[in-house]
Amino acid sequence: MRTYLYLSMTPESLVASQLPPDEFGAYMAVGTRKSAHGQVIFFDLLEGFQSDQFDLDYAAENCVSHADGKPKNSLYLAIYRVLERVPLAAVNSLWLTTSHGKTLELKQTKPLPDFADRFYLYQELCPVHPLIASKLAPHEFAAFITRPDKPLQVPRICFLDFDLGEMANDPENGKPNQLYYPDPFWHLRGCLLELQSSPKKHSKTVDRLHPQAFPYHCIRTGFYLGDADGVLFFPFPTHVELEGKHYAWWRSTR
Repeated sequence: MRTYLYLSMTPESLVASQLPPDEFGAYMAVGTRKSAHGQVIFFDLLEGFQSDQFDLDYAAENCVSHADGKPKNSLYLAIYRVLERVPLAAVNSLWLTTSHGKTLELKQTKPLPDFADRFYLYQELCPVHPLIASKLAPHEFAAFITRPDKPLQVPRICFLDFDLGEMANDPENGKPNQLYYPDPFWHLRGCLLELQSSPKKHSKTVDRLHPQAFPYHCIRTGFYLGDADGVLFFPFPTHVELEGKHYAWWRSTR
């Protein structure tokens, strides 16, 4: 029976499991009484992944089937500073599991989409998770936030972009469409206007403790994982694709 390695973003951890991705996602979301119900976001690593950063021998010895033949659900291998120790080349797909246990696979795509907006809104997922307004396109933002010469930086970042609607180019008068924002809306508009009036300012924290659970329908392009050396892009399906190809998953998000 195959042992999978999962790089979880919620929370950050490396987990070995004999469950395939869809079953692992369901297990993590709703599988046991001790598991907190909610969204689960994780990557699967390419089969054959090797690293001296993690005790993979421990996984091989202990991620084994139970006496009754049932697969091993999970075996935690690391819970601290995991993301920065997994090479981008080892990452396969991104998996999104709803609080109801339905899982959707997002595959990597190249090249990156075109970015022509003046402003962006990013939900950082790992290793930190503030909500950030920025003038920088996703690949620029990933390079900026991971620069080692900056006083506030992380080695690697995983984040998604929210749909700002008309506010992406007209923060003063534009409408936000379906944008999810739980706090007073004027605060977000004020952050964008501050960026507009400050030529040297690249980004602005909108919410330092933004919750990691969010409605998927507010995602604009997708998820990004990267650093100063490169970015992986996992596009989120269009509403037409969600209603057609992924209807069961899409329905479970509401």
